[in-house]
Amino acid sequence: MRYKKLGTTDMKVSEITIGTWAIGGAGWGEVDRKQSIDAIHQMVDHGVNFIDTAPAYNSGMAECVVGEAIRNIRDKIYIATKGGVTNIGNHTVRDSSEENLFKQCEESLKRLQVDYLDLYMIHWPDYNVPFEETFTAMEKLKKQGKIRHIGVSNFSVPQTLDAERYAKIDVIQLPYSMVNRSQERFLKWFHDHKIGVMTYGSLSGGILTGAFRTLPKFAAGDIRPAAYDAFVEPKFSRVMEILKTLDTIAEKHNVPVAQVTINWNLKKEFVDTALVGVINPQQADENCACMDWELTEVEMEVIDKKIEDVLGDQETYCRQMNNPWAVGYRD
Repeated sequence: MRYKKLGTTDMKVSEITIGTWAIGGAGWGEVDRKQSIDAIHQMVDHGVNFIDTAPAYNSGMAECVVGEAIRNIRDKIYIATKGGVTNIGNHTVRDSSEENLFKQCEESLKRLQVDYLDLYMIHWPDYNVPFEETFTAMEKLKKQGKIRHIGVSNFSVPQTLDAERYAKIDVIQLPYSMVNRSQERFLKWFHDHKIGVMTYGSLSGGILTGAFRTLPKFAAGDIRPAAYDAFVEPKFSRVMEILKTLDTIAEKHNVPVAQVTINWNLKKEFVDTALVGVINPQQADENCACMDWELTEVEMEVIDKKIEDVLGDQETYCRQMNNPWAVGYRD
């Protein structure tokens, strides 16, 4: 396993972070709790020391699974979770008020069975609560010893700078993958300004593992078509063209396509750690095996050119399509 210092924090984290959205079990098809726990243990055994979760992942279910998994290995793992998004029935609402953040932080600590969080992030910007209230509350949680570092997820550069008027922002989390490079320019900016960079959506809901070769018909309530536009035409067919290039490189290295995908993410110098979803031990083994080899610079250039030829300027594309993940353009 390889490690990087996360921004200016004291955390030296694995370049792969365990992503737990699917482990929550809502909107991702069949997910087995024991398999999920075994997968977390397997990732840790491979040297992964960072895990990301959130109460919004199936109303705290992901946090409960993580809490059970890390009960006896707390000293081996850094824990990141989030606040500011609350589940109400089948809907989620943003609420980054002091009252709700204090409440959610306590609930997360209980579900995770820990005394403190290594990183606590605001999940999404809340346009109804002043940043002064939100990030003053985060500083209070830090002074109380309940959180060690403060981060933001899905924030633009201007929003992050605004938040820094009230609290030190240690980490940013944004989407980034071969098929969503809309935030690349902003991720570089954060990295250059010494803010730790976590990226999510590395495998784009699984499409970049090569598991989907025809447009899938997901069950009602499956989150993937809404969360990942690569599962919607015409982008789906374009992504299939990229997979042909990945297939060739994967065959050359005798590895699964997912390893090529993760390798590509980790070769980007501005990415400190990339979230990778995992729901069973086999996936854990395959994901971590990507650390046994690296893409060559020529292969990186081939992949990047294919992405550009097929998808073009993704910043412009996301803006034109009003992509909800194009957060870099928000005020």
